[in-house]
Amino acid sequence: MQAIINHLSNARRVLITTHIRPDGDALGSTAAMAAGLRAKGISAKVLLLSHLPGKYAFIYHELDVDYLDVEAGWPADFSIDAFDTLLVIDTGTWSQLPGLKDRLAHFAGKKLVVDHHLTQENWADEKYVDTKAAAAGEIVADLLQVWGIELTPVMAKALYLAIVADTGWFQYSNTRPATLRLAARLMEAGAATDQLYQLIYQSERSQRVVLQAHVQRSLQLLCDNRLAVMQIHRQDYADCDAKSGDTEALINIPLQIKTVAVSIVLNESPEGGAIRVSLRSKGQVDVARFAQQFGGGGHARAAGLKIEGTLEQAYEKVVGAMTAALEGNPKSEPLNPKE
Repeated sequence: MQAIINHLSNARRVLITTHIRPDGDALGSTAAMAAGLRAKGISAKVLLLSHLPGKYAFIYHELDVDYLDVEAGWPADFSIDAFDTLLVIDTGTWSQLPGLKDRLAHFAGKKLVVDHHLTQENWADEKYVDTKAAAAGEIVADLLQVWGIELTPVMAKALYLAIVADTGWFQYSNTRPATLRLAARLMEAGAATDQLYQLIYQSERSQRVVLQAHVQRSLQLLCDNRLAVMQIHRQDYADCDAKSGDTEALINIPLQIKTVAVSIVLNESPEGGAIRVSLRSKGQVDVARFAQQFGGGGHARAAGLKIEGTLEQAYEKVVGAMTAALEGNPKSEPLNPKE
């Protein structure tokens, strides 16, 4: 962490980025980091590879984050060489940073990574990865504290957003005593937790609720009801007037079923491209290890991957592999498909 701080202290212009389809952790962490750099007199800009989700846009607006959204295309006048440091937060793999690797081919500045995911690639000049951290926001909060940056109430709110987004408001098993101690510290710094809860969980677009109800009709229970599978077709988005971000948290719904050990959602994005596959586990199955055989990764209980081809082909490959793994392991103990 000190090495990361040393690099940032010597920087003048920092480009911060995170994974595609950024969630609350990615956006809360990058917003707080941008504000922290500003407090140190360092210019910071956030590069978003996907559109800023309306659900979380408030935190960028409240912190007045300078950001560039390149999902629709890179501006002709944009140059990464205008920055002396690249800071990647909440991922350490190129697959989560589409289009960036080629643009960094001749980048002369420092490349830094701050992350909490197990799946990593060794391309950064310096990185700090804490896989025990519940969220990247935990690491950013510690980094800002070590660096001597005092949190404003809105920075604390951004970090609180990051943590509750990745812990399911402290319901998931990744919640540690250290997570709750940090949450208390953020509350003491002025994080408006009641307002934040309303913004995250009680401000949904009607289209999202309609889409989730629509997609639940595709629910299949396989392997003696231990495997739940749902499919999202491109037409579903059009039928519900929904967007790709409206599927967030949909995968957790089947985990309410007592017998379900693994939940899978196969998503045919309205923007086209590869089929996105999300995986969640109650803990009996290591879905990160499972995802690695398809070039994906993540956490033991939450992972993802992409499959080129049609939705039907992705279903055959992924559901087939998980079915075989579960059937070969009737007690649903941690699995390694490569063994």
